[in-house]
Amino acid sequence: MREAHLSEGTLRRDCRTVLVCCGPGCLANDSPAIAKALRSKIDEAGLDVKVHPLIKETGCQGLCEKGPMIRIVPDDIAYYKVSLNDVEAIVEKTLRSGEVIPKLLHISAKTGKPVLTLRENEFYTPQVKIALRHVGEIDPHQIDDYIDHGGYGALEKTVKEMTPDVVIEEVHRSGLRGRGGAGFPTGRKWKQCASYENSPKYVVCNGDEGDPGAFMDRSIMEGDPHSVIEGMIIGAYAVGANEGFIYIRDEYALAVETIRKAIEQARERGYLGRNILGSSFSFDLSIVRGGGAFVCGESTALMASIEGKVGEPRAKYIRSVEKGLWGQPTVLNNVETWANIPVILTQGGDQFRQIGTEKSTGTKVFSLVGKVKNTGLVEVPMGIRLRELIFDIGGGILGGRKFKAVQTGGPSGGCIPEELLDLPVDFDSLTEAGSMMGSGGMIVMDDRTCMVDVARYYVQFLADESCGKCVPCREGIRRMAEILEDICEGRGQESDLDLLLNIGETMAEAALCGLGKSAPNPVSTTIRYFREEYLAHIQERRCPAGVCRELTTFEIDGALCNGCGLCRRDCPTDAITGSTKQRHVIDQEKCIRCGNCVDSCKRNAVKVR
Repeated sequence: MREAHLSEGTLRRDCRTVLVCCGPGCLANDSPAIAKALRSKIDEAGLDVKVHPLIKETGCQGLCEKGPMIRIVPDDIAYYKVSLNDVEAIVEKTLRSGEVIPKLLHISAKTGKPVLTLRENEFYTPQVKIALRHVGEIDPHQIDDYIDHGGYGALEKTVKEMTPDVVIEEVHRSGLRGRGGAGFPTGRKWKQCASYENSPKYVVCNGDEGDPGAFMDRSIMEGDPHSVIEGMIIGAYAVGANEGFIYIRDEYALAVETIRKAIEQARERGYLGRNILGSSFSFDLSIVRGGGAFVCGESTALMASIEGKVGEPRAKYIRSVEKGLWGQPTVLNNVETWANIPVILTQGGDQFRQIGTEKSTGTKVFSLVGKVKNTGLVEVPMGIRLRELIFDIGGGILGGRKFKAVQTGGPSGGCIPEELLDLPVDFDSLTEAGSMMGSGGMIVMDDRTCMVDVARYYVQFLADESCGKCVPCREGIRRMAEILEDICEGRGQESDLDLLLNIGETMAEAALCGLGKSAPNPVSTTIRYFREEYLAHIQERRCPAGVCRELTTFEIDGALCNGCGLCRRDCPTDAITGSTKQRHVIDQEKCIRCGNCVDSCKRNAVKVR
């Protein structure tokens, strides 16, 4: 766990501060050691007390691709790819003398020039921070830092000035839809729960983020835990609940520790427990660690897991707002949804709905990953175009390769092709395209991605994660996986495509829960948008992307090869021979079809045959 270094008297907003990113990506690159070294060097330098900066370890600052990242405020300087070797120069040149270190600045993809501030960085310019408003700005282990940034002001306003009905109406007016997947209107859910008179009632936070490539909820829990807690307290006040649970993915050890400490601090300050802020309202929170299954992200399976049962879903002919945890009225929202609540109560629902689209208001947090230059955590207004997300914020495709598709909505989402790059990113538009918003994972793919293999990967993932309770999901996903395996290995038939679609339609109609109903999406969208790639696998026994090894042969185009030797160097089996500046040749007997030669060739001389 990160050490806390803030103390009373150091929380002034105008205090010169070095914000060291300790989000997941930077943490892996030893950013806490950079923070420690900065403190040590500052002490050694004996800087004047008036300019002696506060070193603050924050949550994710967003641009994970360029981490470790630090920001110096109010100087408004952002440094990227900082190492321990840079610490002395940062202290002596920037903090002592006010000089900028050019090599640590971001280089604009548009102008090719270094930029000093976040406002000049194209990754941040289009972003609007609501759920992430404090992530990267505060020390998540210090409640005083959260309060100094306006934290718990919404709760105080709620319990002292508003009735539960007024709170619900404000959330309803905002148009906020659940950020965990289905996009159900939050205010409507709260109103339904509040209408039931039986008690006890519960509020639950879904922090069981299981999508491959997703880290949105993790970053909020680790970087701004009190915003989630404050949102849940307000929600409990609105619906009449006195107990709540935060269900956190078991692998998120740092999130568990950060949330646990935040709960303790909130209790000490009177924000949790009995008679909150001197009112008659009492509420407390507990943490439940996830059951280690992807299906536990489904609401009813999650509640079963909290109850100590096997994490299996149940039929939803009775909604959780009526009979949820232990058969009692329960409101469940995900981490990002709860983090939006304090802002809505502080600024008003009408102001919140000014952002986004008419039916998808506010912002959405995405983890932008895959074959994109600027991977990281972004928060953008609903309705932004995919093109702007991938090419403006994301900086385009790695290595200058061609964009092929983007997967949205996690394993149960769909693959959206190049012709839909101008699609607005909102709940309804993504659904119409055959995909979904999901929790916010966004995986970018280039032309070296086989879409049949992508469908196979996600279906196999879901087959492993299915609880097996209902036949359509258990048998349907397994059969789809078998068919896709046959296609990727050269045993496919054209009739397989209709069979896959028929199985998918049955699952969407008959499966018990959202996992089974949405599991066919990766298959149906790849067939819908990339049918010719399936047909190449089936009719020509060829993988155009050069990914499916049984259907791939690589050869070197002599007219393009300049004998640079990069492919030979990167070949793991020494299958490539040739002298410097002479045409190289691939020995097909030794070649294992790994594709390293394609990826390393700068002249596009290695071809998929």
